Amino acid sequence: MSKNVTNMVAWCVIALASFVFTVESAAQSTRYEEIEWIQLMPKDDLDALLNPPEYLTEIEDGSEQDTLDSLDAKPFENDKDKRYQQALSSARVIDSYNNKKIRVPGFIVPLESEEGKRISEFFVVPYFGACLHMPPPPPNQIIYVKFEQGVELESLYDAFWFEGKIIINTVENELGTSAYELKLDRVLPYEE
Repeated sequence: MSKNVTNMVAWCVIALASFVFTVESAAQSTRYEEIEWIQLMPKDDLDALLNPPEYLTEIEDGSEQDTLDSLDAKPFENDKDKRYQQALSSARVIDSYNNKKIRVPGFIVPLESEEGKRISEFFVVPYFGACLHMPPPPPNQIIYVKFEQGVELESLYDAFWFEGKIIINTVENELGTSAYELKLDRVLPYEE
């Protein structure tokens, strides 16, 4: 092989490798880490919530005792029960998620809407009815979003995928408090 052909082949290999690296870098910069909600809370909060006090099983859904205020008024007998109560209102976060691009499934709790069903400010929550029909999830299980384009919401039962950069920021509203905020890039109908 002549020296010119060898140099041309070497240049083509370098150019191709550079192109592949550039495309791969660009692809990685737009990738989102798909997360589950429990990844946003410290393990000890999760453990506490998974071990509720026994008397809670005796409370009828929707009754006067089925509220956070009622729970706050109850004196707790032991450290396990106290820890459960703390986890219900925990704003403790996972610092490693700050400024990370994530993809998370969830439901919308509208805070502000424009003309009809276009929602521009909302909480994202892990399950339907959170904040509306029952006590809200802990703040570390609520994500605040302000999205100028708005999201078309046909029904509160609709689940979505939310993609964007998550930041640690506490936002309070009469419907709940969030420990995270999402700078939303896009929202898609939920499909497994």
